[in-house]
Amino acid sequence: MSGPCLRHNPLYPNLLLPLDCLPSGEWAEVAEVTGEPRWVGRMAELGLRVGSVVKVLQPGSPCLLEVGGCRLSLRMDYTLQILVRPASVGA
Repeated sequence: MSGPCLRHNPLYPNLLLPLDCLPSGEWAEVAEVTGEPRWVGRMAELGLRVGSVVKVLQPGSPCLLEVGGCRLSLRMDYTLQILVRPASVGA
């Protein structure tokens, strides 16, 4: 494993990563959304909540995601507040 972000490793199946650590094309399950309650609620309204599956379409800032068949764009400071578990298969 290299770089500041650890990639999915079978030895650590419960490893959580900030969303901004995932490369383009990678799927992940949302494990935690942190921040102000109003912002967390807005993310849930947009489909980004614990248990949802997302795909990174474009990493970086802005980060482009696929969430429930829709696209969502987030700034990097927000992608750090979303912890995910890399998934081997998309939804």
